Amino acid sequence: MRKKIFVTGISTEVGKTIASAIITEALEADYWKPVQSGDLDNSDTHKVKALVSNCVTKFHPNSYALKVPISPHASAAIDGVVIDVDKIIEPETENHLVIEGAGGLLVPLSDKSTIMDVMKPDYKVIVVSRHYLGSINHTLLTVNLLKQQGFEVFILFNGREHPATEDIISHMTGVQIIGRIDEEKEFTPEVIRKYADKFRSCLQKL
Repeated sequence: MRKKIFVTGISTEVGKTIASAIITEALEADYWKPVQSGDLDNSDTHKVKALVSNCVTKFHPNSYALKVPISPHASAAIDGVVIDVDKIIEPETENHLVIEGAGGLLVPLSDKSTIMDVMKPDYKVIVVSRHYLGSINHTLLTVNLLKQQGFEVFILFNGREHPATEDIISHMTGVQIIGRIDEEKEFTPEVIRKYADKFRSCLQKL
């Protein structure tokens, strides 16, 4: 059965792009970043493409590619664009699809919409959680909001192991934990494949 997996984070810079690359490689899925803000010459799509080594994955173009690396609503305003979620159309593919969000769930796209408005009911959602002061609260808020909206939710930890944080998040959310991406000196295609092999069985069962 074709899977559609939306990758979100509890904040910015928590590892969504690395997680997306691993999930994409594990499932040999297609990859799509609907909204990209800034760094257009080295976008998240470029980064995932450089890390994924299978021959099946297709990389679909952004619906909106904005020039300034700030919140999409503000970046769009600078570019003279209004983001219309009705124009963010899921690419057609017969393959699995990994969709990477921008920042967290409630990052504004306009004064009327957020990243969450891009998410479809049939998406399974993987929340990337990285330990920092406040990350427990951010993780619980993110997971609870997704549950309230009826999404099937999973957690993927990223970074140095922190058992007290991971255990309480697991206990209080009750959702399946896919695993943890360790702190690595560098993420190369070989490292991505290592994690893809590690998580593949779990991801295939989602």
